[in-house]
Amino acid sequence: MKIRPARSEDLEAIKALLVESELPDADVNAAMLVDFLVAEDADGKVVGSVGLERFGREALLRSLAIAQTARNERLGTVLLAHAESMARASGVSNLWLLTTTAVGFFGRKGYADVERDKVATGVKSSTQFSQLCPVTAACMRKAL
Repeated sequence: MKIRPARSEDLEAIKALLVESELPDADVNAAMLVDFLVAEDADGKVVGSVGLERFGREALLRSLAIAQTARNERLGTVLLAHAESMARASGVSNLWLLTTTAVGFFGRKGYADVERDKVATGVKSSTQFSQLCPVTAACMRKAL
């Protein structure tokens, strides 16, 4: 697998991955891709994505999605590590996320449950936090 920065022409493939993984895609647009990474298979097909939505020194981890055909290859772990490195290198001190299905995965990667009222103001104002993810989604944070 090759991990690389996302390009504008990857937008439809990323959105398709999000739909396949039952993740929100309504607010993902070409401008956001500056902080997205994709994984390509040997044929150059996008089979994974992850992104950051930045709010100063805080960032929301977005759109960690793996194609069905590429699951069980630790690709999610690899993409998450790349996203965390990208966040650290750019001065992000806390990564936040919302999940309805992957609490165990993120917990094993050092993310801890956080009460929604403790979330950084910028993150709370994001479309994903305020509109797209259900209030039942777990909120998690990792200090970098």
